[in-house]
Amino acid sequence: MEGAGAPSEGLRYAEYARAPTGAGKGQTELDRGLARTMIAVGLGVATIAFAGRYAFHLWKPLEQAITETAKRISTSSLSSYYKGGFEQKMSRREASLILGVSPSAGKAKIRTAHRRIMILNHPDKG
Repeated sequence: MEGAGAPSEGLRYAEYARAPTGAGKGQTELDRGLARTMIAVGLGVATIAFAGRYAFHLWKPLEQAITETAKRISTSSLSSYYKGGFEQKMSRREASLILGVSPSAGKAKIRTAHRRIMILNHPDKG
């Protein structure tokens, strides 16, 4: 029985291994389409890589220009707090600069400005 089953098994595998001639053309077209897709993906990745490299090289001089411009802008003009050097004894002018009020401000305005700064700088805040 073993001898009779072996040739039929061999024929069955041979039938599946050999592709019909009509199906071969479809497989060839599928392979070509897959190859075209892979080439297109490869070219797309290469294009993105070169564009990224170009942008990176362009960014270096732009970064320097932004840094120089930021240095030119005075930080004291952007901040509302007085960052100057303190005198030995605080004057009314210096106190008004720290509080952010005019030197001729009234007591109520000075108290509200003082309270605002104390709340902002309190260690228990947040």
